Parts: sequence; structure tokens; C-alpha cells
Amino acid sequence: MDKITLSYFDFDGGRAEPTRIAMSIAGITFEDDRLSFEKFREMRESTPLNAVPILEIKGKTYTQNNAMNRYFGKQAGLYPSDPWQAFLCDEVLEMIDDMSLAMVRTFGLEGDELVQARENLTSGPFKRGLQMLDKRLEAAGDEWFADNNFTVADIKVYVYVKRLKSGGLDHIPADYPDKIAPRLVQHMERVAAQPGVVAYYAGRGE
Repeated sequence: MDKITLSYFDFDGGRAEPTRIAMSIAGITFEDDRLSFEKFREMRESTPLNAVPILEIKGKTYTQNNAMNRYFGKQAGLYPSDPWQAFLCDEVLEMIDDMSLAMVRTFGLEGDELVQARENLTSGPFKRGLQMLDKRLEAAGDEWFADNNFTVADIKVYVYVKRLKSGGLDHIPADYPDKIAPRLVQHMERVAAQPGVVAYYAGRGE
């Protein structure tokens, strides 16, 4: 098999984590290249879009985390074959990216400016996005987001809600998702119990 390298920051979560989990579930061997922020600064100009994650296959470099999620999700049986169910899955993937981008725009802020920016997120785009996802989950049957099955959409929401509930984001309370979208918290626990997800984190010693 051709060598596959997935490069992203050295923490569990963020845009590469769903791809890591999908590849693990698919049984794909890959180099999990975890970058320090210093290392990323050194290599940034050499990446296609000055950003990570990046995927290297056969010596060529590729971008776009949701393309990675779909590609490896298909190999893991985690992506719908029905066009409409695939659309529902994709909608969720893109919604999470929208919220993630809004968060990224607050990085580097400090003091009152950071407090105000995070309050704007929790009262605005985060609240709208999480509540919409909560409704989408309910409409899909209250278990999975698409295809009546566990998909990469579920993994992506799981990673995101887990991060929000970690308490590691300044000025975003750990119980914020519980108050805004309780279905998503129950969903997070459901995904965490999936054998493939359990095996992934066990393999990382967690």
C-alpha cells in the first residue's frame, strides 16, 4: 500500500480528527504527523494553501478536510451511497466547518476583546448552528444524522461537541452545548461508545 501521511496539529480534535478516526475504522495504516505550532510556522509556506490538514499520497499533497472525510469515510463504510443521504451528511460536515472558521477568527485575541468575541459566538453563530444540528438530528430519527447509520457526519459533530465541552476554550462554558443542544450531547456519548471510536482512542492510550 502507498504510504499515507496526514499532517495536522498535535492535539486530539480539530479538523483532522474525524479523518484520523475514519482511517482507523477503515483499517488504513497512515503516518499521523502531529505538528507543533512552531513546526507549522516553519513549513507553512511549503503547503499548498498555507494551512493544514494536508494529506500526502504517492508523494503528492492534497488539501480539504471534508474531501478527506468523504474519501476515507467511503472506505470505512461511513458515507451514504444514496445521493440525498449523502447531501444530508455533507450539510452537517459543512456546518461544522462554518462554526470552526468562526472560532478560528477569535484566535489571537486577548482580554476584553476575546471575551466579547466569544460571547458573540455563543449568542450568534454557535447558537444557531448547534440548534440547527439538534433539529436535523431529531428529524433524522434522533440517533444518526444521515442514512439511519453511523457516518462521518456523526464523527465530525462528535469531535466538535467534545471540544466545546472540554472546558478548554476560554469564555465558552463546558456546559454550553447541554443548554443549547442537549440532543447533541447525547449523540456525543453515543458516538464515543462506537467500537471503532473506542478502538481509535484506546490505540492512543486514552
